[in-house]
Amino acid sequence: MESLLCRRMMKRVMVLIITLTWLGGTCGELEDQLFEVGKLKMFVDELPDMPRLYGFNSVHGIIKPTSLQIGMFSTKWKFHRDLPATPVFAYGTSRSKATVPGPTIEAVYGVDTYVTWRNHLPSSHILPWDPTISPATPKHGGIPTVVHLHGGIHEPTSDGNADAWFTAGFRETGPKWTKTTLHYENKQQPGNMWYHDHAMGLTRVNLLAGLVGAYILRHHAVESPLHLPTGDEFDRPLIIFDRSFRKDGSIYMNATGNNPSIHPQWQPEYFGDVIIVNGKAWPRLNVRRRKYRFRIINASNARFFKFFFSNGLNFIVVGSDSAYLSKPVMTKSILLSPSEIVDVIVDFSKSPSRTVVLANDAPYPYPSGDPVNEENGKVMKFIINNEREDDSSTIPKKLINYPHAEVSNVVLRRYISMYEYVSNSDEPTHLLVNGLPYDAPVTETPKSGTTEVWEVINLTEDNHPLHIHLGLFKVVEQTALLAAGLEEFKECMTKQNDAVKCQISKYARGKKTAVTAHERGWKNVFKMMPGHVTRILVRFSYIHTNASYPFDPTEEPGYVYHCHILDHEDNMMMRPLKVIN
Repeated sequence: MESLLCRRMMKRVMVLIITLTWLGGTCGELEDQLFEVGKLKMFVDELPDMPRLYGFNSVHGIIKPTSLQIGMFSTKWKFHRDLPATPVFAYGTSRSKATVPGPTIEAVYGVDTYVTWRNHLPSSHILPWDPTISPATPKHGGIPTVVHLHGGIHEPTSDGNADAWFTAGFRETGPKWTKTTLHYENKQQPGNMWYHDHAMGLTRVNLLAGLVGAYILRHHAVESPLHLPTGDEFDRPLIIFDRSFRKDGSIYMNATGNNPSIHPQWQPEYFGDVIIVNGKAWPRLNVRRRKYRFRIINASNARFFKFFFSNGLNFIVVGSDSAYLSKPVMTKSILLSPSEIVDVIVDFSKSPSRTVVLANDAPYPYPSGDPVNEENGKVMKFIINNEREDDSSTIPKKLINYPHAEVSNVVLRRYISMYEYVSNSDEPTHLLVNGLPYDAPVTETPKSGTTEVWEVINLTEDNHPLHIHLGLFKVVEQTALLAAGLEEFKECMTKQNDAVKCQISKYARGKKTAVTAHERGWKNVFKMMPGHVTRILVRFSYIHTNASYPFDPTEEPGYVYHCHILDHEDNMMMRPLKVIN
């Protein structure tokens, strides 16, 4: 461990020297005055539907694989009618067609999609970044990027490993970069995914800059019999995130860290005061009195949303993350952590009013932070046509049944512990999983085709959304650690990092929290409650078939798992995952 820490310190010194030129003085500048968000009128911009790209070709009625060329461009984007155009990084097939969020990619089950992601970004970033958290750092300038298809089940070389980054024109590449074109097999269960940047130590700033987009995998033979709302008008992704802006329209991110003597720029969470949906601040959407399907993606860095409708309208949840539920679940509210996806039907024919606001009341940081205010407590408005109309879509009693997660099939139990470390001033400095930095040797080596139990022990005061690449999991239960012995247990874990030796069974005996009904399906992200042990059953195989992966999951560079609060992920709350045969 000592040699590892020495290497990390040497890397930090090298990064500090190299990045002085790249920063271009950004972090040394005085903070500009924020745009007065109260001057922005809500619900004046129409909700955009992002451009669609099809990850397949249709030749004489036969669907075949295709290749897409998608670039990352530096451009400007109008987030609000009255806000100056904002410099952003955006995905698109060309600079003129690049959007924030990027185009929605639609793929078909069993039909391969190949994407060449091209970096056309400039030499310097539009946002401040911190050279002390071991970010990807090219020797000759440029902005490192790499794309991860979140929720995708595909080969390791196409997973978007954080060290597989590349700069413009592939001039420089990271130590785990392998190829220019990524291969998405599309042989998993149908559902919702999203693609985003995943570069080491830069994920939070690259996503803040705009590098996000939706990906939908359709399986017509399975989904058509459900008769859910279809078509671009009635089936829409909603990518939601928060941002703050300066008076000139540029994205605001604090350039001074909470521990500037340790990390000159890093802060533990980013929160913006403007809520953006599909690239517009508090947009509006005119809808008919009928059912709509919304695939809601929380693409925020750190903000949780607790969605509800201002007039009491219901959500009917049909899917969570990348998988359908076994049956629809009706609910008045939905808590969505960063990177989680919820797939809902909203029946506007049931609305008692002509307008309804999609609202939010999740504290930030979640769960014990500040209450929402007038700005971040509202998301978007729906204006409902008063005329009733025929609606052939339905809400079926059953959706898609996948195999149950059987504890009897488990081959291994692991303990995964989450730690936060603070300075003498009690300010966070970094976060670790299992007390190890990302570049420590791999400790999680699941066997392909098996199911494991992970007992996730959250020893911090934050709720951490845990995301596992490749694997899908079901949440079994959440058990509180006994308050009486919590500090004693934390002290033991900090010293030994061994749940068994620290007698986890003695302390994990508190109140149990039941899993919310609409979160009992297969997931790839879940909210790890502070001071709790969350038991999950993780499956490293398909859930819809007994077929083996059509690729070798044991190849390098492997996979990862991490907290999806991006500010935590970038500061070491991520670990490698090596699948074995």
